[in-house]
Amino acid sequence: MVLAIWVVVTPFGGARAQEQMAAQAFLQLDGNRLFPVATSKDYTAHQRVERANRLLQEAVANRSPARIGVKELHNLPVVTLDDAVVLTVTRRDTPEGLTVQGQAELWRQHLTTALNRGRLERQPGYVARMVPISLGILGATFLLQRLLWLLWRRYLPSALTQPLVGEPGSQPLRAMDWLLHGVLVILRLGLWVAAILVIAGFFPVTRLLISRLLEALTESVGSPFLPLGGRRYSVLDAFVLVALFLVLVRGVAFLKGLLQIRVLQRTGIEPGSQEAIAFVLQYGLLFLGTLVLLQLWGLDLTSLALFASVLGVGVGLGLQGIAKNLISGLIIMFERPIKVNDFVEVGDLQGTVTRVNLRSTEVVTLDRISIIVPNAEFLESRVVNWSHGSSVARLKIPVGVAYGSDCQVLRQALLEACQDLSDILATPPPQVFFKGFGESSLDFQLLVWINQPRRQYEIRSQLNFRIEAIMRQHNLSIPFPQRDLHLRNERLEVAFPAEVTDALLNRLRQSATDGEN
Repeated sequence: MVLAIWVVVTPFGGARAQEQMAAQAFLQLDGNRLFPVATSKDYTAHQRVERANRLLQEAVANRSPARIGVKELHNLPVVTLDDAVVLTVTRRDTPEGLTVQGQAELWRQHLTTALNRGRLERQPGYVARMVPISLGILGATFLLQRLLWLLWRRYLPSALTQPLVGEPGSQPLRAMDWLLHGVLVILRLGLWVAAILVIAGFFPVTRLLISRLLEALTESVGSPFLPLGGRRYSVLDAFVLVALFLVLVRGVAFLKGLLQIRVLQRTGIEPGSQEAIAFVLQYGLLFLGTLVLLQLWGLDLTSLALFASVLGVGVGLGLQGIAKNLISGLIIMFERPIKVNDFVEVGDLQGTVTRVNLRSTEVVTLDRISIIVPNAEFLESRVVNWSHGSSVARLKIPVGVAYGSDCQVLRQALLEACQDLSDILATPPPQVFFKGFGESSLDFQLLVWINQPRRQYEIRSQLNFRIEAIMRQHNLSIPFPQRDLHLRNERLEVAFPAEVTDALLNRLRQSATDGEN
């Protein structure tokens, strides 16, 4: 927890906090931090502790006793190890209310205690005592993580214990299920990591190895490499910035869902308006939150204005189509020529609008296929919105009967076909119009009104079935195309090729000869 707070707070502390951390270094022995050492007049803090750490490590590895003392050199107290100077105590190392001699004595006591502990931890008896304890910690960790898994399965819904890779026929995991699975994995992994760190802290060699690994990792991720806005940022700074931005995105998405469920749905506003309000709120909060986050991070946004303007021009030229769709999406959301649940027709595409996004609109066709349509098509092409204003629409059913049929009987038959269909509105009433005289039929048109445009093909099919059945009951025939051929001359001359003519003449002569015989 302390490490997480340090990671989050350190980048926001500014350059002053980073300079203060760079001005100090810790004296260490076997991976244990003893006390901080400040930068002196001639040497940095890291240069001062580097030689002292080496001398202490050599002394604790040597089994011969070592003596830590304090003496005065150049009017300053120095801490010695077997008469070798380890550290010089300066005023910068001394806190307020304490003299440099008092600070030197405290350092001597810390070093004496650390050396005695280091020699004790290298004794065979100590190692023999710590090995069973380490094995006990490993066993307890194994039992604890198994107990955690059993409690997880017992007190949480069964859906959370499904395998992450779905088996055939199993239900896919929801987002919350994945989140809780991730929490369980992190808890179990955290138990093992904590156990390994505790066991490594029992032994000087492993503790020193862990300490050096952490120092190398800290130096690699904490060294500045990215100059931006008058400052230099490290990999850790960039990682924390990205993590905070992801938290901002998820938080804004949560607020958007909360607004839609708890507030907008209770106001009675149309779904399209609810989506537009939630969209504006989401991206507005995301934009403001990003600006605040960058300012707290220490970025001077004014220094990035020129770069942002040049980048904006380049992006605008390269992404004209996307920009056009984004602007079209804003116009659709505020003007609302189409809304969610509208039945629309764009070119040869017919379907129901299920979602209006910033760049595109999702339309589900009558075949239950989701089509992603760019928003610019709704503004640049002709769109038929069957649900705009009123959902009442008119269907035209062409009907043709043979010449000689009774037109009044046909009219009554068509109106009779519309009477028992609940999908056809009684007001306005169905109408029958005599369109004209066709080549093969008398052409009529039946007009009916419906209030479910997305079911127009189903209603048209039902009506056609009823018209065909009723016309058969009234003996009204539906003609098919016919052509009459009239010849003006009584004689029809047919020309054949010479070979065919000769063959026919020979055949006729032979037939005549056979008849005489």
